[in-house]
Parts: sequence; C-alpha cells; structure tokens
Amino acid sequence: MAETIDALTVHYEEDGQVLVQELDKVILSKGAWTTILFKYQDLDRKTGDFGAPRFTLRRYRKIHGEYRQQTKFNISSVDQARKIVTALDQWIEEEESS
Repeated sequence: MAETIDALTVHYEEDGQVLVQELDKVILSKGAWTTILFKYQDLDRKTGDFGAPRFTLRRYRKIHGEYRQQTKFNISSVDQARKIVTALDQWIEEEESS
C-alpha cells in the first residue's frame, strides 16, 4: 500500500516482467478519500506486446497512514470512454444553462 497519493499506481510487475504499464494519471480529488483516473496498457502474454490504452477510475481511502483501494471502475474501450465524456458534457451544459 502507498503512503502518499503520488505513490498510487496501477503499474504491476510479476517476476520482473511488467504486466500493467501505467501511461498517465489524473488525480481528481485528494484527502482521506482520493479518486484517480489512470491510463494504462496490459501486456498480451502471447505476443509480448502491450495492448491498446485502457482507462480505470480508482477510489482510495487513507487508513492508518496508508491508501487502500476501495472501489474501481474499468472503462472497457475508447468507445465507452467517449460515451462517458459525451454524457458528462451534456449534463454539465444542461446544468450551466439552467
């Protein structure tokens, strides 16, 4: 577990081989409850190549000085990500115009 927000990652290695490569992250909220959006790639063990970029939204809670993952939501494709962005943009525009 990580003690700081900056140390939180989805990067994962097994036996010295990177299986999940973190490409970027955006910290959406900080504090005892922290929310981070990650961009990452999974290793295809058959080909040895990393796949298309994927996205995951993770929520962490700080307990006894360490951040522990509480929930996660994996965005399964770029198409799904675009639909989420479109819906949020529409809802925000509706709120701002009312």
